[in-house]
Amino acid sequence: MPRQARLDAPGLLHHVMQRGVARGRVFTGRRDYEEFLARLGKALKETGTSCYAWCLMPNHVHFLFRTGKTPLGRMLQSVLGGYAGYYNRRYDRNGHVFQGRFKSVLCEDEPYFRELVRYIHLNPIRAGLARDLEGLNRYEWSGHGALMGKAKAEWQEADEVLARFGKAAGRAREAYREYMEEGLGMGRRPELEGGSMVRSTGNSREILKDRSGKHRKGNERVLGSNRFVRTVLKEVDEREKKRTRLRGLGLSPAKVMARAARAAGTTVSEMKGPGRNRLQSDARALFCKWMVEDLGYGGSETAGMLGITKAAVRKAIVRGAAIVSARKLRLR
Repeated sequence: MPRQARLDAPGLLHHVMQRGVARGRVFTGRRDYEEFLARLGKALKETGTSCYAWCLMPNHVHFLFRTGKTPLGRMLQSVLGGYAGYYNRRYDRNGHVFQGRFKSVLCEDEPYFRELVRYIHLNPIRAGLARDLEGLNRYEWSGHGALMGKAKAEWQEADEVLARFGKAAGRAREAYREYMEEGLGMGRRPELEGGSMVRSTGNSREILKDRSGKHRKGNERVLGSNRFVRTVLKEVDEREKKRTRLRGLGLSPAKVMARAARAAGTTVSEMKGPGRNRLQSDARALFCKWMVEDLGYGGSETAGMLGITKAAVRKAIVRGAAIVSARKLRLR
């Protein structure tokens, strides 16, 4: 069945978290960390996504991203799904590596940008993997080293982060280090991870109203002022209205499949067949794009309808979006 839409829009800031299944390890050795970062760097470049802060821990990961035109989910699915396949092959295992869908909190830039950079980069100290800031300088699997000039990740937007602390690089690094030091005693902050249903409305306990006029708490998927929360939820509401309208037209998977095949110039039987010619690929791509992005179906569910893998669905969505844009196609 269709699932709740993820909050996303081009240019917005996201705090992203993902844990290993049953809180188990997702990185066992150095090669694993390097493999993950290589996949991440490639995906960021291909999708125009900006990464300001990141931290890889033995059993979970944290990121601060700003999305480009490519939806966050599509970018991260390629990274997490591809890495999971690598991890299972390397360690001769089966099943999930990560625990369900990744969690993302859409954040207002001010005052949260600097707070999130600090919170993400202090993870190794909170977990006991680094004793202090000097130890954190040597922790290879976070973006802190790049900000301090101790390491380099070409895909990390280090200069943009430092610009938030000062104009000259040296002074900016000093201010950043002082800011990090101020946060050492703060501990875990659930409000920055979406752990509080009221934190999206600010420090006050002001509550929002739904369409019926009844009061309700803020949405835990958004971190920001009341105005920011309302704007984001309005955009998501409009997207959900579109999905509801399309589903209300009786667009069953079978009808979407027929529409995709017709638009690609092939038949449903050929589309579901074993071949890989261009028309078949176009039809599958359109079907995946419309099912997942327009109607809100899950990647695994869509994959099962075509008899392909979830990874193949992710690639097909990218191709399908390009076809829709180039040909100006509409589902309905």
